[in-house]
Amino acid sequence: MTWASATGRVLGAVYDFGVRREWLARPVGRVLWGADVGELYAGIRALGELPPGSAVLDVPCGGGVALRGLTGGASAGNSAVRYVGVDLSRAMVTRARRRAERLGLGGVGLVEADISALPFGDGGFDVCVCFNGLHCLPDPAGAVREMVRCVRPGGRLVGDVVVSGTGWRQDRAIGILRRAGLFGRGGGAGDLADWLTGAGLRVERMARSGAVVYFVGVSGS
Repeated sequence: MTWASATGRVLGAVYDFGVRREWLARPVGRVLWGADVGELYAGIRALGELPPGSAVLDVPCGGGVALRGLTGGASAGNSAVRYVGVDLSRAMVTRARRRAERLGLGGVGLVEADISALPFGDGGFDVCVCFNGLHCLPDPAGAVREMVRCVRPGGRLVGDVVVSGTGWRQDRAIGILRRAGLFGRGGGAGDLADWLTGAGLRVERMARSGAVVYFVGVSGS
């Protein structure tokens, strides 16, 4: 294992530890990004309110933080909603699988794959969620197009992303994370709008909190 990969695994574990604990993520999000990360957890809880038979794609799934949304509401017992999580990191997929087991969620699909070439046919999912992922990618516009390809007409892409141009302190943090190889090329709120519309989505919602933008796009075709 290289130094870079070892460092990435450690930082990934630290992130996973924090994001799974809302009480910790809220103050960290406020200090680091000036953002209310409560909307992230509201989006996760909304997965439990999807109609029975819905299919959800979660990419990148990380350590499985979104799985907590499947443990209540319409998804109790994991019989109502089909969930598939994808991550490039084998370590994160392993973490997510263990989390699903701890939550008693049998039948959850977890796949190690690159977001630029998702191993699914067109239009197979009702909702794709992308929490805390786009700012980490080298080609966020291409990733959005690939996620949208997997969503049926009328389906939704829901997520959040850290954007630049919201303040010197946040931009400095983004620069440090880019140099460390943890953030990708990223962009501002205007770039996000271009990624969404360029993939054929109708932007239903874009709401900025500090350096974080929460978004919902609806697939038109």
